[in-house]
Amino acid sequence: MTIEFKSVLPSPLKEYPHQNDSVWKSNFVLEFPNNVMLNASSGKGKTTFVNLVYGIRSDYDGVILINNRDIRTMSLFEWIELRRTSLSVIFQDLQLFGELTLWENLILKNQLTNHKTENEIESMLNHLGIGDRKNQICKTLSYGQQQRVAIIRSLLQPFELLLMDEPFSHLDEQNAKLALDLISEETKKNNAGFILSSLGSKHGYNFNQELKL
Repeated sequence: MTIEFKSVLPSPLKEYPHQNDSVWKSNFVLEFPNNVMLNASSGKGKTTFVNLVYGIRSDYDGVILINNRDIRTMSLFEWIELRRTSLSVIFQDLQLFGELTLWENLILKNQLTNHKTENEIESMLNHLGIGDRKNQICKTLSYGQQQRVAIIRSLLQPFELLLMDEPFSHLDEQNAKLALDLISEETKKNNAGFILSSLGSKHGYNFNQELKL
């Protein structure tokens, strides 16, 4: 998968000054499988970047291409297929179903493509230390536990690119490292890559490329 930006500038950021090495208003191409760090302080547009690539915002100047296709020309059906088979995401606000159990949240996602077995999902839960929370209502979990649920949910589909918007913000360094190890393992299985937005910590991981906002 390739992502290309051509002089992209989101409308809400037009009044802000941008450094010469910022992705905004620049031309660049990202090729996957690669692992990319999107590094910026709060308010620079990390969430906006993720939402633009995922196609849920269109308030920008410039052109964004996915596999040489202008995303503004893609139909709803094409977006649905892309998100089901090639593009996965962890939103900053997680977007879990709060009234459902942890397990129900995961099974609902997995049933869309049957990408993983139940044993594989349970193994992921145990790896991230929440295997004993399967039947707990999601909204009663701590935010760090909910982040781990969202991380696992994003891996329950085939993908070429995983977009992650500050997915470790409520995890300590040890749990963040465990989560990143799991993500790295699954991206390799899919011959995929990821973009991780962060406030700065690389959690001991070596990235192929780093972008600045």
